[in-house]
Amino acid sequence: MPVPRIPRRRERLQDIPVSGQKKVLLAAPRGYCAGVDRAVIAVEKALERFGAPVYVRKQIVHNIHVVTELEAAGAVFVDEVDEVPEGAHVVFSAHGVSPAVVAAASDRHLQAIDATCPLVTKVHREAVRFARDDFEILLIGHEGHEEIEGTAGEAPAHVTIVNSPEHADNVEVRDPSKVVWLSQTTLSVDETMETVRRLRERFPQLQDPPSDDICYATQNRQVAIKKVAKDADLVIVVGSANSSNSVRLVEVALEYGAKAAYRVDYADEVRQEWLDGVETVGVTSGASVPEVLVQEVLADLFGAGYRDVEEVKTAQEDLMFSLPKELRQDAEGRRDDRALGGRATA
Repeated sequence: MPVPRIPRRRERLQDIPVSGQKKVLLAAPRGYCAGVDRAVIAVEKALERFGAPVYVRKQIVHNIHVVTELEAAGAVFVDEVDEVPEGAHVVFSAHGVSPAVVAAASDRHLQAIDATCPLVTKVHREAVRFARDDFEILLIGHEGHEEIEGTAGEAPAHVTIVNSPEHADNVEVRDPSKVVWLSQTTLSVDETMETVRRLRERFPQLQDPPSDDICYATQNRQVAIKKVAKDADLVIVVGSANSSNSVRLVEVALEYGAKAAYRVDYADEVRQEWLDGVETVGVTSGASVPEVLVQEVLADLFGAGYRDVEEVKTAQEDLMFSLPKELRQDAEGRRDDRALGGRATA
């Protein structure tokens, strides 16, 4: 379970003289996506409406700061629904759940609030449809990730998980003429396409999903950091270690030219030695990261002499999702269709 964070004691970053002008390239888009915004507000609104405690299966989103803040407000995070008292309110995380989890919650008479990102729900529906048509589904993603567990649980007899491009070389299928690929929404776009390329070499009749499964926010943040990385001596990605899209941003930054790249949860994790001889720092954040954490990093960098901040914008986002249906009606029966969240496509 998450525990309250105790900041490390250390001196603030020091101003280190280097030749030239020290600057920050600030990637945009960055931070919260529409699905994360929706999920976090769903927990806040459930606490407001029903009172504490409200239970949440798994981390609502993969960010330690968000989870800790919600815990302080009265949310209780559990691993499985059998830890929730019968009849209590439980929120399903943005990563989605399998039908087996939904059934287990129903068996305990839990009042479930489904905060699954609608883009993840889309992949679930694709899995159901292809399984109904007796396709074998090659599900590209990280085995053990909550999103993969939820999607695979929609059609377990039809799903084979493909963890990497190398794994694709060894996958076996029952009928090469009836095979389709789907993917986790938070993967590296480049690595996913390489996996698909290798799969198609082995299975030429491999079908594509009806639309791209990797979500707009993941793609937009990777495109932005690619543009930043080529001009950065150092890239700092704000995001938690269990956030797939945050970890991918570090990898993409290194692949596209950054001399160094590191992931941090908080500003005080930035090490002084990372800045030695660095003139240009790229900064971005994963799709489950509140902007306040990025601003804290920028404030520390400002104190270290990086006072020229240039935003590198590669997309305009305006996608919005409504609240989960369980929260759209208040106690007086009035509708609450407030649209939520993040940012959308270019």
